[in-house]
Amino acid sequence: MPVLAIPGWSVWRLVRGLRAGDWRRPGWFAHAAWASFVLLALTWWWGASSGGLDIEEACRFPHHQPFDDAYYEAHRRDYFRLFPLSQRCNADYDLVAGWVNPTVAVLAVLLVASLGGLARAVTRRRRSSGRPTEEAQVGGAESVK
Repeated sequence: MPVLAIPGWSVWRLVRGLRAGDWRRPGWFAHAAWASFVLLALTWWWGASSGGLDIEEACRFPHHQPFDDAYYEAHRRDYFRLFPLSQRCNADYDLVAGWVNPTVAVLAVLLVASLGGLARAVTRRRRSSGRPTEEAQVGGAESVK
């Protein structure tokens, strides 16, 4: 799948960066954020499209499950949530694979953590490079007076 080449390359860069000790640099966190985002989007899309355009047909033919129309009508609004994903044929069978929702949750946490790490690494790099931050500029101006 060519779509997996993009996050695959980022994951390869992450592993290589861990071995080289680059995990404190902003680029490493940028690759982590990018890989988490792309994998999160692909996993969510996989779960959201698991029922296809016709849920009743998807239940009956490829999965050999009876479609319960009354159950579907009673839980109709649950089918259009962003999370957790669900495409139920009946009370006992869900078309969304059991691994999709936990994977979406873990990737969302990794995305937030990598964005936080990116912000921290950028801030650390600015402070260590000698560029004055806003606090240093304000403090310096006050000490001159």
